[in-house]
Amino acid sequence: MAAYDFIFEWLGLQDWCDAGGTGDSGPVSMADLLAKGGKGEEPSIWNLPFPSLNTLSDSCGRIAQSSDVTQAVEDGFLGIKDSLQIVLDPITQPLSWMLRNALALFEVTPWFIMIPLLLAVVYVASKSFKLVGFVAACFGFLALIDHYDPAMQTLAIIFVCAFLCVLLGVPIGIAMSRSDTMRRLTIPVLDMLQTLPPFVYLIPLIFLFSVTEPKLYGVAIILYAIVPVIRLTDLGIRLVDKEVIEAADSFGMTNRQKLFGVQIPLALPNIMAGVNQTIMMSLAMVVIASLVSAPGLGVLVLRGIRNLELGVGLISGLGIVLLAIILDRVTKAALDRVNAASAAQNNS
Repeated sequence: MAAYDFIFEWLGLQDWCDAGGTGDSGPVSMADLLAKGGKGEEPSIWNLPFPSLNTLSDSCGRIAQSSDVTQAVEDGFLGIKDSLQIVLDPITQPLSWMLRNALALFEVTPWFIMIPLLLAVVYVASKSFKLVGFVAACFGFLALIDHYDPAMQTLAIIFVCAFLCVLLGVPIGIAMSRSDTMRRLTIPVLDMLQTLPPFVYLIPLIFLFSVTEPKLYGVAIILYAIVPVIRLTDLGIRLVDKEVIEAADSFGMTNRQKLFGVQIPLALPNIMAGVNQTIMMSLAMVVIASLVSAPGLGVLVLRGIRNLELGVGLISGLGIVLLAIILDRVTKAALDRVNAASAAQNNS
């Protein structure tokens, strides 16, 4: 006897339920077999299970099971997959082109050219010889242990994806700051993107894009990492002092002039903080994206897990930590310079 048979008998629906089947198309447990044989315990209030779909389906075959719900979701997605591919393929194809070319550039450029160029970028961003020396030591260590090429692949992916996150995220954040309706519509989407586990991003993308296409992991990284720069751009512009905006209005500034001449410069520290978080989240997602053919240090981590190679996993993980420290220190140094410039401008 199923747990909720008494409800359908009391409602007079037992014949209707029996006409729909028994609902036992799935695997049958030993407890169910004993219950059907008359040897199971009678259900009591104390051990009454929650009325889930599977439990109710045991009593009424017309009620769908949980597997029917998941199958319906899968069928619905597969039904619109072709239409989504027609729309998304042309839009995301430039991402594949950018990732391929960035990877080729970082791989083809000799180390004695690439490392000085990166150190020059570090110096321009930070104006700190100590940081330049630290970055040079990190790259030297990665090259010494033959992790230079995977590290460059990881950096290439981060540069492309972080650039696109900023390129797309800052305008979205500006639009949110200028329209409460836009903000109300965007916040739930950002909350969903920020709370979904990283692996969930990969599931629908695997069905939409070929595993050989770089845009598969590129889209996943962008969706995962774009949230901070959007949120902090919106927050930074909204935190601009209203008195400053009133002063700009008194000078007859247009909305465009206020945005680029007042709001964005004052919100730049918050925007840079969002860029920092976006870069760090891009690095975190690059490691996970190695499951879907993303090159770089994440592949070595995955190899260490699959083959139980402890040394490979730990050393490649150390390389990822070094890259994370480099990116964090450089972006924070750039942020400190922006804050100092902003403070000097406010004092003047």
